[in-house]
Amino acid sequence: MGYKVAIIGATGNVGRELLNIVHERNFPADEVVALASSRSAGSDVYFGDAAIKVQDLAKFDFKGVDIVLSSPGAKVSEQYSPVATKAGAVVIDNTSHYRMDPDVPLIVPEVNPEAIKEHTKKNVIANPNCSTIQMVVALKPIHEAATIKRVVVCTYQSVSGSGKAAMDELFNQTKSIYMNGTPVPSVYPKQIAFNAIPQIDKFMDDGMTKEEWKMVAETKKILDPAIEVCASCVRVPVFISHAEMVNVEMEKELSPDKARELWREFDGVTVIDLDNENLSYVTQKEVQGEDDVYVSRIRKDPTLENGLNFWCVSDNLRKGAALNTVQIAELLIKES
Repeated sequence: MGYKVAIIGATGNVGRELLNIVHERNFPADEVVALASSRSAGSDVYFGDAAIKVQDLAKFDFKGVDIVLSSPGAKVSEQYSPVATKAGAVVIDNTSHYRMDPDVPLIVPEVNPEAIKEHTKKNVIANPNCSTIQMVVALKPIHEAATIKRVVVCTYQSVSGSGKAAMDELFNQTKSIYMNGTPVPSVYPKQIAFNAIPQIDKFMDDGMTKEEWKMVAETKKILDPAIEVCASCVRVPVFISHAEMVNVEMEKELSPDKARELWREFDGVTVIDLDNENLSYVTQKEVQGEDDVYVSRIRKDPTLENGLNFWCVSDNLRKGAALNTVQIAELLIKES
């Protein structure tokens, strides 16, 4: 049986990646519909080599659609996800709107696939924040083996997490500097070219940013509410892929060698680490276009009784967004 799949936000960074991944993974779709705002209606996006005309989301009838892969922004999702579910579709939402809704499961298939059964409450499944996804994939086998008590994470997040306009801003600012111009911030509060900005999303009353709060709250919902999380999120002048330096405190002893063994056996994780001859680690540039979460620089934290440090990188447009969304859809079909 094939499915009718609608992709909301099909002209954005994540929407185009959704089209690519649905095609790459041979998702059982008899029909794929591309939806976006009225200003994008009539333009073409590509599903493999086939051009698809973008349709106006506001005018679209969801009757007959089985699965909606949605990445249009939280306000748009709030408005149109209920329209799609009322027509009988299941919405897999990549925005922040539903993530902390107690009636909506927040899923990373490698981590909490059992939560998929909860989707029938609203016929909506939430895709977590990009920085959370890659971290909880890496944390899952460690938590199962040694029970994580606390995580301290510093992120180094690419501009693609803010959309195409942010990628253009980095490119234009870099070009301007090389031409002796003056970069003008627009998307970000400060210059992003040749700089790092310790603010992602808005500041909250306690001094955290919304991105940092998301990592705390989502990790608890997905992995374990008992885990304490301290997150500091930084935007860096990289186009694609997020990096994280993660410190873990565990209840039980877990050696770096044992951690490597666990990660090597865990689906969705690739280990790149020290060998006898060369210092080996992976960077954001090297994982662009890759599906896995990459872990390297694995070492003991000597300041803790049971502490571990590691470097974690992943393509935020793929595993951090589109790939995880499609994997949820695959899980939904499998469990139906």
